[in-house]
Amino acid sequence: MKIMKTAAALALLCSAPWSIAQTPAQPGGPWVADLGNGRYQNPILYADYSDPDAIRVGTTFYMTASSFSNAPGLPLLQSTDMVNWELVGHALPKLVPAQAFATPQPGKGVWAPSLRHHAGKFWIFYPDPDFGVYVITATSFAGPWSEPHLLLPGKGIIDPSPLWDDDGKAYLVHAWAKSRAGFNNILTLREMDPEARTLLDQRGKDIIDGNKLSGYTTLEGPKFYKKDGYYYIFAPAGGVEHGWQSVFRSRTIAGPYQDRIVMAQGGSTTNGPHQGAWVDDLKGRDWFYHFQDKRAYGRIVHLQPMRWHDGWPVIGEDKAGKGTGEPVLVHDKPAGTDSGIKAPPAGDEFNAAKLGLQWQWNANEAPGWYELTAKQGSLRLHAQAAPVGGSVRDVPSVLTQKFPAPAFTVDTRIAVQGDLSRAGLVVLGIQYAWIGVQQGKNGRELVLATCAEPAAACKEQVQVLRPLDQGGNKHADKQALYLRAQVSEGAVVRFSYSMDGKQYTLAGQPFMASVGRWVGAQVGLLATQAPEASGAPAYLDADYFRVGK
Repeated sequence: MKIMKTAAALALLCSAPWSIAQTPAQPGGPWVADLGNGRYQNPILYADYSDPDAIRVGTTFYMTASSFSNAPGLPLLQSTDMVNWELVGHALPKLVPAQAFATPQPGKGVWAPSLRHHAGKFWIFYPDPDFGVYVITATSFAGPWSEPHLLLPGKGIIDPSPLWDDDGKAYLVHAWAKSRAGFNNILTLREMDPEARTLLDQRGKDIIDGNKLSGYTTLEGPKFYKKDGYYYIFAPAGGVEHGWQSVFRSRTIAGPYQDRIVMAQGGSTTNGPHQGAWVDDLKGRDWFYHFQDKRAYGRIVHLQPMRWHDGWPVIGEDKAGKGTGEPVLVHDKPAGTDSGIKAPPAGDEFNAAKLGLQWQWNANEAPGWYELTAKQGSLRLHAQAAPVGGSVRDVPSVLTQKFPAPAFTVDTRIAVQGDLSRAGLVVLGIQYAWIGVQQGKNGRELVLATCAEPAAACKEQVQVLRPLDQGGNKHADKQALYLRAQVSEGAVVRFSYSMDGKQYTLAGQPFMASVGRWVGAQVGLLATQAPEASGAPAYLDADYFRVGK
């Protein structure tokens, strides 16, 4: 059915008129979860905030998520009602070790973090599967956050979650990545000092072995809690696309633990519902955040009601009455404070002193990549050296943001200067495409380039849309180009361009956006030049980057 829908969408786009006229997209988010009538729709965040963890402190709710190799990392989201979320910053300005992430490292970096508030501080425990478990703290959620402290060195140690017990002792539970450790499906308990500076044991104890549980595969993502004398570990299993949410409980921290599946897809349309956070609202009612893997859209965030029965949580709607819920799509809002409709930013007018908080780089940012003061109200993206014809995924200085909705439009107005090999609007994933300016044999050209193969084997297919240089003159210098990417349901992307901002011409065939390495597709801007290019300034100026319906 999905294939038929995608094919129909492609056929419809291919049959569209070649020349179209549309008004530009307006700034602002195209997805709203709050229905305005006391109810909300899932997902509450239709964007790639993977592996979410959330807490309540007083009357405010806080969330962070995986960010893998994008920088800055560890997004910081804040809400007053659990449904409307604002992006207030990032906890990790640069990934560490810094030199390891000076170049793109798809799928590496920051995996599933844990967010807590303890002893008057916010804490984030996050794993890097190649280096170990780091800890950072802050007295204010928006930062500044401390430098990462490597609490637990090692390969394959992932998904840490701390617990400070009633007797003052502190513990950490974590999972394992088979790709690095050689095994997985096991949760391990470690004892640590209360300041999370050192571990107090040599190896810890494997307290839950999914290999001994019927049907369990890929047990990971634990979250550690204590309630009414029970220790609870919320942990997903079965894989991100088709798995479920389990809960384990024990009267003693080292086990033995009983297990129960408390949420699965059931008859719902929400696949693989799991891995997230248990949070209570302002009236003490319980809720659970989790993600859904939507391929090119990334791992989007849902919110489910949660209740307790016989000492076990039941998440979502338990239609069969057997203790296993399934996800709901619409529900009454939690008890919180109404602060109006909020959403993470999408788009940027480049009028502020800093880039919008939604922007991330393809690797750790280096000095001189961009300016916001060179031209009033514009972003100047300085061209960085990159092999001509190489994969865009290997370019550190690609500036991107997440897909923000199932369907949306991006508009930007650019001008270029100097000897650029590639400059324009990009949709980035394992497969990618970009529209913009390329230096051709006879001068600059407006092109649409696509890469339909995995990044390591990429060979761009380039379609020349029109020449930009006239008679050998650098006619394209500072000439305005209007570029557009329209994303429809199913992550089908249609590029178009205009020379006057009024009449747009469709470019090439529809492009299917694809998932990246553990991340969703991203949209943004790039500017590169050949390594042997002259030292003359080369850059892209973007007057705006508008994202709308």
